[in-house]
Amino acid sequence: MPMIQLTLPAGVLTAAARGELMKSLPATLLKWEGAPDTAFFRAQAWCRIEEVAEGGFAAMEDDQPRFRVDVTVPEGALSDRRKAGLIKEATDQVLAAAGLGEADALRVWVLIREQAEGTWGAAGNVVQFKELAALAQAQRENA
Repeated sequence: MPMIQLTLPAGVLTAAARGELMKSLPATLLKWEGAPDTAFFRAQAWCRIEEVAEGGFAAMEDDQPRFRVDVTVPEGALSDRRKAGLIKEATDQVLAAAGLGEADALRVWVLIREQAEGTWGAAGNVVQFKELAALAQAQRENA
């Protein structure tokens, strides 16, 4: 049940680029989590793109656009290797969508927040990572 949010200055992305990121960022997150590519898991991967008004999201040094990708996953869902892969791929996707290159990569920050077991709820219930992992395994076996 991952969630990914991109915060950036308004007007940096075209509507088409924003639409593509709304699909590619959660797909990338699911991939690095190791979740199966099923309708259930795709429906649980949420994405939000928040554009901040001019002057509301900048650095002290210059007025170049900055990008913050906040990722929330259940604790234990991502190994260090998976975190590194997710950070690299999400950074590359944001840069491409904004028409920027590798030289601009320091302007993309990816922050991974691991939600502690017992602190994530859905459908009025506590979501347990071990139950999600078992569901993922069952869906892989049935695919």
